[in-house]
Amino acid sequence: MRPFAEGELLRKSPAATDPMQAGITQLLRYSNQRDPQGPPEGPERLFHYNQVLISTFFYQARAATVGADATQYLEWKDTRPVPQAEVAAALGVTQLTSQQTLVAGMLRPAHLLDLMRHFILFHTADGKRIKVLARYQQFRAVHAALHRLRTGAQRTATALDGRGGIIWHTQGSGKSLTMVFLVRALRTAPDLRRFKVVVVTDRTDLEKQLRATAALTGETPRRVQDSGKLQAVLREPGPDLVFAMIQKYQERDDDAPPALLPTTPRKQVAEPPAVYTPPAPDLFPELNTSPDILVLVDEAHRSQASTLHANLQRALPNCARIGFTGTPILMGERKYTQEIFGPFLDRYTLQQSEADGATVPIFYEGRTAEAAVADGRSLDSLFEDMFRERSAGDLEAIKKKYATLGNILEAPNLIAAKAADMLRHYISTVLPNGFKAQVVASSRLAAVRYQHAFVAAHQALVAQLDALDPALTARDPATLAAQDAETQFLVAAHQHLPVIRRLEFAAVISGNRNDPTDWQPWIDSARHDTHIERFKKPLVHADPTRQDGLAVLCVRTMLLTGFDAAVEQVMYLDRGMQGHELLQAIARVNRTRPGKSCGLVVDYFGVGRHLKDALAAYSAEDVQGVLPSLRDELPTLEARYRRVLAVFQDAGIPSIADTDACVYLLAAPRVRAEFIVKLKDFLTSLDRVLPRPEALPYVAPAHQLGFINKSAANLYRDEGLNLVGVGGKVRELIDAHMIARGIDPQV
Repeated sequence: MRPFAEGELLRKSPAATDPMQAGITQLLRYSNQRDPQGPPEGPERLFHYNQVLISTFFYQARAATVGADATQYLEWKDTRPVPQAEVAAALGVTQLTSQQTLVAGMLRPAHLLDLMRHFILFHTADGKRIKVLARYQQFRAVHAALHRLRTGAQRTATALDGRGGIIWHTQGSGKSLTMVFLVRALRTAPDLRRFKVVVVTDRTDLEKQLRATAALTGETPRRVQDSGKLQAVLREPGPDLVFAMIQKYQERDDDAPPALLPTTPRKQVAEPPAVYTPPAPDLFPELNTSPDILVLVDEAHRSQASTLHANLQRALPNCARIGFTGTPILMGERKYTQEIFGPFLDRYTLQQSEADGATVPIFYEGRTAEAAVADGRSLDSLFEDMFRERSAGDLEAIKKKYATLGNILEAPNLIAAKAADMLRHYISTVLPNGFKAQVVASSRLAAVRYQHAFVAAHQALVAQLDALDPALTARDPATLAAQDAETQFLVAAHQHLPVIRRLEFAAVISGNRNDPTDWQPWIDSARHDTHIERFKKPLVHADPTRQDGLAVLCVRTMLLTGFDAAVEQVMYLDRGMQGHELLQAIARVNRTRPGKSCGLVVDYFGVGRHLKDALAAYSAEDVQGVLPSLRDELPTLEARYRRVLAVFQDAGIPSIADTDACVYLLAAPRVRAEFIVKLKDFLTSLDRVLPRPEALPYVAPAHQLGFINKSAANLYRDEGLNLVGVGGKVRELIDAHMIARGIDPQV
């Protein structure tokens, strides 16, 4: 006998102590998974062909695979593609129990064979080979996509293609694996295997999974990072699997466009305006009119890939498109993604994911730093001493620009104080359960300074723990309540001293040729891979060869998207974020792991309001409001473009390519105000229309107009307040005199 599915059915009431856990424990015992190093407990060979393990006591049923721990046993909450009402009617009930839903959804013969063929794969975690089984929302989404590809109408002269849509599965719930399962199912369906599949992604791990999937079907994936090569591949007829690889978003610490997009040279701030002729837009011609092309877009909301999306639509006018997103599709400020891809195919929200146990809830804690100077004077008095020749208004402008933005966030003394506080928070809150941390800094310099500060704080703390009076560590913990908070912390930390000694800290940032030589350990890509591999290992493991003390990664933008490390539980925020960046960043801490009840976001910057807004958007059942048609925005886009051009044309400047003339025209405050208002209107419309192909002709003019605006901003800061040369003094002032005191929690 070679059973594919095995279950432990406990005939107990739901009032039993823990029938679900008892059933899981029995399955682990039968399969010799409780203690692989111990003596055999059960008939292990019975599980060699197993695909699904089920623990149930009728009122609740959960499933997982061989080798899964208790946290990975989850309910199967849907019977689709067979409607739940149909199943309930066949059973003569009005409401399905958890067990009935799982049996109908997973164990129906057609569904079980489908799961075995398309929805099981393997990956390695903590040095262990893991069998991964799809969850119900992944199974449901793939079948919804297959159904729409089969039944949706192809593009016509008057209607968009109706075979695509949006799959919104919240961050951490396995969205990328859903793409893998979809490609698998496509390649074995006789009526759908004809499709050329184009995957637009920056995820190399996703590419590896799909490459392995393609190998099972005898297919060779094509990985393309050059737009010229991509055009050649897209012209080829017939089925294929193509990866249009965008330079990884999480590996950039600036706002430069992705590698596949046409780029415009970026001018430094204090340079005088120069004549700049924008390059011809890198527009794809029509390359392939076949309707048998499917474009899958990972993180479909990303504006960084908008031009590439639009190019693909222009090049492949009759293709079907499916967009994947891990965050809600927001109204107004972001692309009207539903207008681009089609209606939703499937939605799986943060609330559903947390309720299912697919992700852990995220909790927020705010912490601020009250700043002062070393000699006791206020920051205001120091500004007054150094800039006494300035007016009161000038002083306020200087402080607003420099003392409250990046300079203060990079101040070594302030970073040192925050790092020491973070380390103590980590040791008291996260380390005892064996998890790790990430710090999000305001700049690459700040990330490096945080790494140095953590090393110094760690050395100082270890010295304190070594010097702790042994009499304190030997006392009954109950008697320590009378001690001060510092002593209580040290005594509690001392019990973890062997682990604390092993702690290490690294920065992971992008680099360029002008970086200081001592940044090399943090900017080298090979070392990035090493740091990431070490960080993902357990902090503590029964086998010392499988544990690693690299506990804290300091980043700016790298590793904030597409980075899955279940061992990470806390993220310390020390820079501003909003919108999708914030939503994606905080999701780094929501992955499940044994012993991990929640993720933590500790805010040292003050983004709490944005965080609450982001969580509110995540939990919304649907997008608020009605999405307007982008077709109605096209005339507005053209009209607004003409209006911003008219600012210069009416003054006798025929082309915005004449940068000097345009910038000098903006010397007049009235003209500059008119230009900025009209430019913002134009860019707002362009943002709404992208990534439709109709927006492509406006991309290069937008680059040039943005360059003109930046040049004018540099040249005409304010004729009444010339701040040239002030920045260096303020940086020196803050670095030399700033210290921090009084770091208090906030709600």
